[in-house]
Amino acid sequence: MSGSGGALLLLLAALLGAPGGAQPAGEAACRPVRAAFQVLQPGAKWVPESPVPGSDLQVCIPKGSTCCSRKMEEKYQATARLNMEQLLQSASMELKFLVIQNAAVFQEAFEIVVRHARNFTNSMFRTHYQSMGPRALKFVGELFTDVSLYILGSDISVNDMINEFFDSLFPLVYSHLINPGFPDPSMEMTECLRAARRDLKVFGNYPKVMMTQVSKSLQATRVFLQALNLGIEVINTTDHLKFSKDCGRALLKMWYCSHCQGLLLAKPCASYCGVVMQGCLAGVVEIDNHWREYIGSLEGLTKGMHGIYDMEHVLLNLFSLVRDAIVYVQKNEGKLLTTVSRLCGHTQQRQYRSANYPEDLFVDKKVLKVTHIEQEETLSSRRRELITKLKSHSSFYSSLPEYICSHSSAVQNDTLCWNGQEVVERYSPQITRNGAKAQPGNHEVKMKGPEPVISQIIDKLKHINQLLKGMALPRRKAPGKTPEEEEEGESGDCDDEDDCGGGSGDGELRVRNQLRFLAELAYDLDMDDTAANKQLLNQQSKDSAVVPSSNPGSAAPRPGPATAVALVLLLLLGHRP
Repeated sequence: MSGSGGALLLLLAALLGAPGGAQPAGEAACRPVRAAFQVLQPGAKWVPESPVPGSDLQVCIPKGSTCCSRKMEEKYQATARLNMEQLLQSASMELKFLVIQNAAVFQEAFEIVVRHARNFTNSMFRTHYQSMGPRALKFVGELFTDVSLYILGSDISVNDMINEFFDSLFPLVYSHLINPGFPDPSMEMTECLRAARRDLKVFGNYPKVMMTQVSKSLQATRVFLQALNLGIEVINTTDHLKFSKDCGRALLKMWYCSHCQGLLLAKPCASYCGVVMQGCLAGVVEIDNHWREYIGSLEGLTKGMHGIYDMEHVLLNLFSLVRDAIVYVQKNEGKLLTTVSRLCGHTQQRQYRSANYPEDLFVDKKVLKVTHIEQEETLSSRRRELITKLKSHSSFYSSLPEYICSHSSAVQNDTLCWNGQEVVERYSPQITRNGAKAQPGNHEVKMKGPEPVISQIIDKLKHINQLLKGMALPRRKAPGKTPEEEEEGESGDCDDEDDCGGGSGDGELRVRNQLRFLAELAYDLDMDDTAANKQLLNQQSKDSAVVPSSNPGSAAPRPGPATAVALVLLLLLGHRP
C-alpha cells in the first residue's frame, strides 16, 4: 500500500496494533493499560509492571504475554456486564418513558372522570331531591368508590354494585317521594322495600341499562390500564436482565480483551458485535412477536372504546340515568304504592294526589345546545396518540442487537477492527439471525435454553393479548354517520317495551357526546353552594323551554361543568412532555 492510504494504515497500526501484530513487550508496554485500568478501579495494583504469561486468565487468553491479571479480567467482565445493562436501559428509555407517562396520565384522568361523575350525581340529588339528598349522597359515594376500585383491578362485580345502589335508593325514594307522609321505615320495612325493588322492577329497565353500560365501559378501561402496566413490567424486566456466564465472557472478550494486548483504541468489528449480541439477546428477541401482537391488540381495544365502551362517555351521563330511573318510579307511584303496601304489610297510605313534579325536574334535552369540545381534547384522542407512538416501537426487541452495536463504538465497515482475538484488516462476518432457534451455530455465545424470567414475561404477554382480543369491542360504522353520531346510537339492552325513556322529555337516556354537555351548574369540586346551584339550574330549565336549539338566533348557553371537566383533562393530557 502506498500514498495517503498507506500512511493512514501505518498510523492506525501504531494506535491499534498491526493486524496479527506482536504481543506487548517491555515495561513500557503495560503503562497505558495501567493508566486506563486506574479509571475503572482507582488505587488497584492488579496491573502487572510488565507483560506476564497470563496462564491464570480464563477469557483473554494470550498467544504470548499479556498486561492483564486474573483480577483485572474479573473487573473487566463486571464492567462489560454493566455496560450492557446501561446500553439496554438507554435503548428502552424513550419507550419506557412513553408507557410509564401514559399509564400515570390515564389513571389520573380516569380518577378525575370518576370524581366529576360522582359530583354530577350528587348535584342532581341536591338540586332535584333535597329531602333525600344528604342520605342519597352516601349511596352515591359508595357506588363510585366501587367504580374506582374496579378500574384499579379489585374483584368487585359491576352488577352487584349497581344492584346495591338501587336497593339502597328505593327505600329513600319510597319514603320521601312516593309516600312522604310515612315516617322513616323500620329495618324490617327497609329490607322488604329492598327486596321489592328487584321483584317489582320499580326502576323499570334503568338498572339493567346502567349495568350494561358501566360493565362494558369499566371492563375496557380496566384491561386498558392492565395492559399499560404490563408494558412497563416487560420493559423493566428486560432492562435488568442477568446475562448468562457465556454472554458475560463474550462481552469481556469483545470490549476489553484488546486492552490486555495494549490495544486500548481497538474497537470491535460491527458484524462481530452483532454475532455476540444476537447470542446474548437471543432470549430477549423471542419477545418480539408477542410485543408486536401486544401493540396490535391494544390498538384494537382503543379503536373500540367509544359509546358504551368509553367510561368517560358513560360515567359522566350516569346522573341522567339515575334521575330518569327516579322519575320512572314517580310516574308509576299510584300502582306502586298499592303493590308495595300489600307486599310489605303497610296499610297506612297517604291521600292520592296527581303527580306534581318540580318545574326544573324535566330538562328537555332537545332544546339545550351542546357545548362543543373538539375531539382532540378527549381521552380517546390521547389513546390514539399513544398507539401511534407505540407502533413506532413495534420492532424494539428485534432491533436491540443492532441498536447496542451502533451505540458501542463498533467499526461499521468491519475494517481494521477487533475480532475478539486480534485486530484484523477485514472481518468476515458470521451469518446469524435473531432469536434463540438461530443460535446453535453461534460460536461466540452458547445458548442453554430460555431464561425463566423471559419465559414468564412471554406468558404474561400472551395472557394480556388474549384479554385484549377477548374484549371484542364492536367497530361498526353506519353509512353517513360520524363516530360521534355512532356513539349516540349505543343504548345498552333497552327495548321500547322496557319504557326506558320514561322521564326525560324526549326519552333519551344519555346526555350527548363525551364531556360535551351537562345541565348547567355553578359548582366547584366540593359542591358547596347548593342553593346557588339550584337557582342556576332552574334558570337554565326556564331558558331552555323557550329557546329551542334549532333556532340559529337562539342564545348560546354558557359553558357548563362538562366544559370544565374537558378543560381539566385537556390541561392534564396536553401539557405533559
